[in-house]
Amino acid sequence: MRENMCKAAATTTTTTSIVPMETAAPPLRPSVKFAQLLRLSEPNVLTPTAAQSDTDDDEGSASPNSNPSATGSPRISNAESSSMPFVMSPWTHSSPYVKSPWIKLSPQQPYNQDLNGLIATLLREEGHVYSLAASSDMLFTGSDARNIGVWKDLKDFGGFKSNAGLVKAIVVSGDSNASKIFTGHQDGKIRVWKVSVDNPAGHKRIGTLPTFKDYLKSSMNPKSYVQARRHRKVPKVKHFDAVSCLGLNQEAGILYSGSWDKTIKVWRLSDSKCLESIDAHDDAINSVIVGIDGMVFSGSADGTVKAWRRELQGRSTKHFLVQTLLAQQNAVTALAANAESGILYSGSSEGLVNFWEGDGMLSYGGVLRGHKLAVLCLATAGTVLFSGSADKSICVWKLESYGVHVCLAVLTGHSGPVKCLAVDVDNQTEDRYREGRSNDDGGNSWIVYSGSLDKSVKVWRVRT
Repeated sequence: MRENMCKAAATTTTTTSIVPMETAAPPLRPSVKFAQLLRLSEPNVLTPTAAQSDTDDDEGSASPNSNPSATGSPRISNAESSSMPFVMSPWTHSSPYVKSPWIKLSPQQPYNQDLNGLIATLLREEGHVYSLAASSDMLFTGSDARNIGVWKDLKDFGGFKSNAGLVKAIVVSGDSNASKIFTGHQDGKIRVWKVSVDNPAGHKRIGTLPTFKDYLKSSMNPKSYVQARRHRKVPKVKHFDAVSCLGLNQEAGILYSGSWDKTIKVWRLSDSKCLESIDAHDDAINSVIVGIDGMVFSGSADGTVKAWRRELQGRSTKHFLVQTLLAQQNAVTALAANAESGILYSGSSEGLVNFWEGDGMLSYGGVLRGHKLAVLCLATAGTVLFSGSADKSICVWKLESYGVHVCLAVLTGHSGPVKCLAVDVDNQTEDRYREGRSNDDGGNSWIVYSGSLDKSVKVWRVRT
């Protein structure tokens, strides 16, 4: 096993040395009860949810924000100079940012096309940011408020209205001209939205998973019920607890949803039908992704990472457990896969990132140590891994040609836990390099979006 270390840094760019390989497995730290972890990281999630109506009460119309010209010029954010004592429950404190729904460019880091680091801060005074998805020049943000924010070219571009509250997961299906957005919510439902790249008023809800027809059909069949809680049974096509994560297999046309009800549900996008419900874990599922060779990986608060393989059975599908990659005391909080390199990454509540590699059956590769607190999110791009943590930092790891991970930088600037990450190609920098208008050395350039419980989204440029 290889172990790689990254020292915490106060600056936005820190280069660290490679730590020699070790042969011992990473030591286990004292177990943290999952209920305690939830109280520390998210509001009101342990309170029993009121019974939800089988019909969706969301508003189908769009909620575009009024444009800046109607409210005057936006003020410049003082986010980088603000400070707030770190606590794991920041919703008990007022935001350190000015109250304006518009984008602010950091005065310490003004927008610069050649800048490597923080280039912008997006602020909307509507709640803590729990989920992100980037598609071309558009960014979608989910929060514990009722709207899903939409940003285009780093400018506010309206939003989706939803009465479901906390938006825990977002994925984008299709290209920018025919996109659909799937959002996972605290009420156990998945909502489907139509995206307009030209008109904010074109954003609207077009469906819900499960559909009302399928839910009604399933509820009439006694064999389709499963035990939810004591003295309560529910149709297996619907999650009875929060939808915590979504994974998309675009090629197969399948959406996966993981939930705190310990199940993974498999949805066919062509007709919105629930093909399968998998009893996957013994505790809440925190992450589900489609990774290497089309395999599905799930991580749970029960401390396990599992690998699943899909097999077709007529028009239906069935998933089989192939491998349990990890079994530990600490909760698994995030997963990410590098399909090109054949590497799976797993973040956990003790601040470690474990990884596995290989073709077919994966073998344990080592551990990355770069955070002082829980790793809450992971994202990959090329040979680079980004890890966001409750310690408010983002570590940038690169897999070198000789097979060792090196920590290239530590991005700091958030005043709350980094809850979600999204990465996209920096097309502007790549175009300038090809045209000879940039002094860059020709390495890859990425735009990284980080959402935090400090209610902000920060935009970074990272060249590797």
